[in-house]
Amino acid sequence: MDVLKYGRSLSPAQIIVYSFALFILAGTALLMLPAATVDGAGATFTDALFTIVSAVCVTGLSVQDTGTYWTFFGQAVILFAIQVGGLGVVTAAISLTVFSGRKIGLMQRNTMQEALAAPQLKGIVQLVLFILKYVAIIELVGTLLLYTVFAPQYGWVTGWWYAMFHAISAFCNAGFDIMGPAGGGSLTTYEFNPVVNTVIMLLIIIGGLGFMTWADVRTHGFHIRAYRLQSKIILIMTAVLIIVPTLIFYATEFGQNHDTLYLFPALFQAVTTRTAGFNSVDLMTFSESNRAILILLMLVGGAPGSTAGGIKTTTAFALLASVWAMMRRSSDISCFGRRISEDTLHKATVLFMMYLLLIIFSTIFISALDDISILDSCFETVSAIATVGLSIGITDQLSTLSKYILIFLMFFGRVGALTFVFAVHSKFDGTRSHYVKEDVVIG
Repeated sequence: MDVLKYGRSLSPAQIIVYSFALFILAGTALLMLPAATVDGAGATFTDALFTIVSAVCVTGLSVQDTGTYWTFFGQAVILFAIQVGGLGVVTAAISLTVFSGRKIGLMQRNTMQEALAAPQLKGIVQLVLFILKYVAIIELVGTLLLYTVFAPQYGWVTGWWYAMFHAISAFCNAGFDIMGPAGGGSLTTYEFNPVVNTVIMLLIIIGGLGFMTWADVRTHGFHIRAYRLQSKIILIMTAVLIIVPTLIFYATEFGQNHDTLYLFPALFQAVTTRTAGFNSVDLMTFSESNRAILILLMLVGGAPGSTAGGIKTTTAFALLASVWAMMRRSSDISCFGRRISEDTLHKATVLFMMYLLLIIFSTIFISALDDISILDSCFETVSAIATVGLSIGITDQLSTLSKYILIFLMFFGRVGALTFVFAVHSKFDGTRSHYVKEDVVIG
């Protein structure tokens, strides 16, 4: 009874954090079983924990090769964790309640609203059913299209498993692959394959747009003017963050080949860097300036309420719009005939600063602890906290303490900075007295 009473007293943010944590512990235990690894010895606690956190938090960083170290059982556990993590542990759990026919209470609805970043409580159950329906359809179509490539290469059964695994991993923006040596390292073997490139990119983009953007598309079709302000910002930011980096990468990394075919790897890397973690080229060949661009793209991430990570495109837009408004000496931050509230800007600033401070301290600590360059350390750190999963090949070489830092960053990045803070400080006193204001000179 005490446990039930305590459960009812939890805030939505606490439920989200605790649900992820419990699911991670269960997944860690499964990956430590002898049946999970090829050598039959089971994974160590650190390797199992790192892998399952990376899967549940749809990151993709790994300390063991997913295709050769884990058995079919181990890979299935990872894939299930990716799927649940992509939807959200709370959303997945409550979906089972819906299908069982049981009534969804107010607390569960509030938790779903928090997990999906929905603007209102009304229609939240219908939104979840809509999400589940379209997730199943999109992943199935992706699997069938990838199967046309993988089946002739690996056979009907293995080809289907490869197709399904990578379709789900791409849609959930996880970046895990099970190609092993056949993939040449992630998807580098398929650098110029039009089917694999196009399908993976579309799955990543769709998954990273956010469930509320889907709802706008379903309701209003191509009448973009009728979309919510949030959806308009997400679509514009997504387009800009795909087109601009593609042109930069093509001009600086692939342009010397004078072949438009190299637009494929340039475009693929621009798409996957913000959220997914796949790569079709060796990132070690990228110049330091372009690796810095990759870090910025990872930090921005995808849309809120999506399978993507990062500070989110809406946060980046709000901060940039604030700068533009300040340069114009305007007191209002407006776009598309709407004004962005001061509370939204305050949340964006707090979130960005939390990410920035964690990245700075973690980067310095890992760099000093493992004697690696600041740029390489920053790359791994941002990849973890933004739940991207791209690596320059040093994740498995990091010390145990550095791995645990990345584990925390992945968990923090997936549950969300504000959700994490609200879970720790769940009580809010709106009646608290306020001190007298006094201006401080800035700049």
